[in-house]
Amino acid sequence: MNMQVEELKKRIGEASRICVFTGAGISTESGIPDFRSQNGLYRKNLEFSDVISTSFYQNNPVLFWELFKEIFRVKLLDEYEPNLGHYFIAELEEEKTVHVITQNIDGLHQKAGSTNVYEIHGTIKRAHCQKCGSEFGLNFLTKVELPSCTSCEEALKPNVVLFGDSIHWFEEAVEAALQSDLFIVMGSSLQVTPINQIPLLVRKHGQVPMVIINKEPTYYDYVFDNQIHLPIGEVVTALKSGK
Repeated sequence: MNMQVEELKKRIGEASRICVFTGAGISTESGIPDFRSQNGLYRKNLEFSDVISTSFYQNNPVLFWELFKEIFRVKLLDEYEPNLGHYFIAELEEEKTVHVITQNIDGLHQKAGSTNVYEIHGTIKRAHCQKCGSEFGLNFLTKVELPSCTSCEEALKPNVVLFGDSIHWFEEAVEAALQSDLFIVMGSSLQVTPINQIPLLVRKHGQVPMVIINKEPTYYDYVFDNQIHLPIGEVVTALKSGK
């Protein structure tokens, strides 16, 4: 077993409260692409941050939903399944208190069985009417070109945090991270603000062991006690096998 992975296994065994922070890297191992690299925009000379924004949704809801569905492959979402990383995190709950802070909007942590999940950027699986508050699920969203409220006929807004919106559950996520006795980042390059400040807050305010698992080094690697630059599935397999 890789010495760093062996050290992580020891830390997991000693911990009773674990906080796991996940990014796109855990979902790509389920076959979900990094949405920011998605196509469809080039032909309209648009940027991801311009389209996935509250202002674009308000000004052009029809085109917003067309591109939103294409970028996030909405029709394919139910075909994606949790992977070894998702299941490993969920299984930790059998013996420990585990909180998940995720940048992802795909719901795969819950599908794997995790119960304490802070979806910082919301979820792609629901949308709501801003006028009456009614919520609609994925099946409804995929059936029509422009998802609209069945009562108000207003264009629905996805429950995803768009550019211009406030992120969700930030204070609760920080509290869970600070109260943990092991903090693990899995599959995040930690480039998205303000949530990339959470590891810095953990380091600043506590003596919590901190581990990052990411295929590539990140700017914030120096914050962590242990850096593992391997695929998540490979690390989890080693942790479970002990080899």
